[in-house]
Amino acid sequence: MGYTAIVDYNVGNLASVAHALDYIGAESCVTADEAVLERADGIILPGVGAFPDAYAELERRGLPAVLRRQAEKKPVLGICLGMQLLFDRGEEVRPCAGLGFLPGEVRRIETDLKLPHIGWNALRFQTPSPLFAGLEDGVYVYFVHTFCGVAARPEHVYAVTDYGTEVTAAVGSGNVYGTQFHPEKSGDVGLEILKNFVGLQK
Repeated sequence: MGYTAIVDYNVGNLASVAHALDYIGAESCVTADEAVLERADGIILPGVGAFPDAYAELERRGLPAVLRRQAEKKPVLGICLGMQLLFDRGEEVRPCAGLGFLPGEVRRIETDLKLPHIGWNALRFQTPSPLFAGLEDGVYVYFVHTFCGVAARPEHVYAVTDYGTEVTAAVGSGNVYGTQFHPEKSGDVGLEILKNFVGLQK
């Protein structure tokens, strides 16, 4: 039986993602080992923390090049900070390069509402994606963030939400997918999204 690899790069939220996958009956392992990532059917890059620190840890473990190679042949899902790292660059703390899967950058949300944005918000789907198969426009998911991705190409934006302004909620291109919200904390809707992601794996 295949498995989903959860990338271990010294950030929070790894255990909750693993627990959610276990709940839906999907095998998973937490790893930073290139050989284990190579054998996985899919990869999840979760994350809670600051963009430059997280990217520096990925680099320390030699993972950016590994993830780029793996994304050429299998689905990769970035969650929260993991989604932000998919972009070309981030502006949190200091300008920092990202993984470069998606053209664009990560900026502080420009809103009059309190930051960080914490809580349940509705999704508005923009570009069809198999990640959201079976879900209707307006479903609620759980967010915790102050920064958000700003995609250079509209077709890479799969869903948005509103927090005093339009905020990118999900992105993707090819085998790469990203959710700014936390599927593992989003109840039945989030579990359905994780099932859809596992279903993309061969």
